[in-house]
Amino acid sequence: MAGSTHTVTNQPPPLTGYDVYSADRALTEAVERHVDPAVLDEARDELAALGRAAGSAQVQEWGVQANENPPRLRTHDRYGERIDEVDFHPAWHRLLGKGVAAGLTGAWVRPGGHVRRAAGFLVWTQVEAGNGCPLSMTHAAVPALRHEPELAAEWEPRLTSTVYDRHLRPAGSKAGALFGMGMTEKQGGSDVRANSTAAVALSESGTYALTGHKWFCSAPMSDGFLVLAQAPEGLTCLLVPRVLEDGSRNVFRLQRLKDKLGNRSNASSEVEFDGTWARRVGEEGRGVRTIIEMVAATRLDCVLGSAGLMRQAVAQAVHHCTYREAFGGRLLDKPLMRNVLADLALESEAATTLALRLAAAYDDGGEQERALLRIAVPAAKYWVTKRCTPVTVEAAECLGGNGYVEESGLPRLVRESPLNSVWEGAGNVQALDVLRALQREPQALNAYLQEVGRARGADHRLDGAIKDLLTELADLEGIEGRARRLAERLALVLQGALLVRYATPEVADAFCASRLGGDRGAAFGTLPHTLDLASVVERARPVS
Repeated sequence: MAGSTHTVTNQPPPLTGYDVYSADRALTEAVERHVDPAVLDEARDELAALGRAAGSAQVQEWGVQANENPPRLRTHDRYGERIDEVDFHPAWHRLLGKGVAAGLTGAWVRPGGHVRRAAGFLVWTQVEAGNGCPLSMTHAAVPALRHEPELAAEWEPRLTSTVYDRHLRPAGSKAGALFGMGMTEKQGGSDVRANSTAAVALSESGTYALTGHKWFCSAPMSDGFLVLAQAPEGLTCLLVPRVLEDGSRNVFRLQRLKDKLGNRSNASSEVEFDGTWARRVGEEGRGVRTIIEMVAATRLDCVLGSAGLMRQAVAQAVHHCTYREAFGGRLLDKPLMRNVLADLALESEAATTLALRLAAAYDDGGEQERALLRIAVPAAKYWVTKRCTPVTVEAAECLGGNGYVEESGLPRLVRESPLNSVWEGAGNVQALDVLRALQREPQALNAYLQEVGRARGADHRLDGAIKDLLTELADLEGIEGRARRLAERLALVLQGALLVRYATPEVADAFCASRLGGDRGAAFGTLPHTLDLASVVERARPVS
């Protein structure tokens, strides 16, 4: 009789030993849709391999270990010499190494690279989001470096490499390198033109000595950093190598690591420059213009990261409710719980579909697609990242008290969920960027309207939402005060148009009814009961 009360019943099995990629129907269909058939089989194989790794018990344990053992700053060695190093748990290096090996920094050098990388990034985020930061920065640095062809020729092969080399040594001696970024300063934040870091020209053309302080410097153990500083001609983009060519350490004084709400496996630092050697990237005084493409690429990664977090939260919730029984049956079969799960699944699928469409625009590279990105990226970044927190919180509630316990993994998702909304420009910055695109680049709005117009006539609620959006765009009175509302509507209409074109009829119908037709309450789980919610939930179930 001893111990009989401890028999475990009515608990779901761990969601492990599955293919995270192949189990995600919205994601696999987007890859099939956007990747050239000539490389589709190769893309499927590599993404399924990454998906199996992400779903394995071993890699999931690495994610837990990296999160529970955050990085540690060492400013000096035992002899009192300044070293400015950050120590990471071995699990961090394993995760980052697999991410690099999977091509998550190599989108620019292979066919269909952006969609393939976007899908992989969305999958890998679900293991542990922290290592996404250096992967994202390294990927995004490439278009900025191309403003300086000599620098691009030197650094691009290292940044797009599939080799991870963690050691601090001259980048020229490494088969692969990582990049970070330092733009914001404590007195300016998102207002980077308020930066006071000074860049004094040296005798060698294109080189400078930097003096100043960066309030946020991402991935401080990277091999190089793109930073903004005030040169004689104005704000300028510069490349700061961590180790100089002669093997000596550049002056890169780490003041402290940030103690963050989430993203705890990743190091975010404050750094001091004092005569720090740097090379100019792009024209002097045109720093914002030079770095803006990097910012746009990292903003898309914020969308992808949030889509990944939402997908994992929904997968965990649906998995739990598939096995958990209450009140005489499975939670999955209870009409009210099914309504909640379907509502969450709609948010997740809409985010994934939009993110992969934007990645496909990068692969296309045409003028029309570049114009679409100009307005769609900040709108998507604004809206999708805002939806991440309520989705993860509601998903945790689906597990009841289990979802409030660290071992479930849901609290880690909840803590991570606000990050992408804050990084690379918080909500107001994105909404104002949407306004700038509307006011200064009419081709951006034209590209957007052509994109959503492809779905016109397929759903009357979408047609009505497009009409209402045009009315809103025609009224410029108090436009800045309405910028958030406008960014939200732009994102929702684009999501609706994409789902009408590409998703199952059940998903498109439910999205248009609730998000565009207004037939829902303020909380999740208030969808019209007449919809085919069982099909929506089944589509989201993580079975590969």
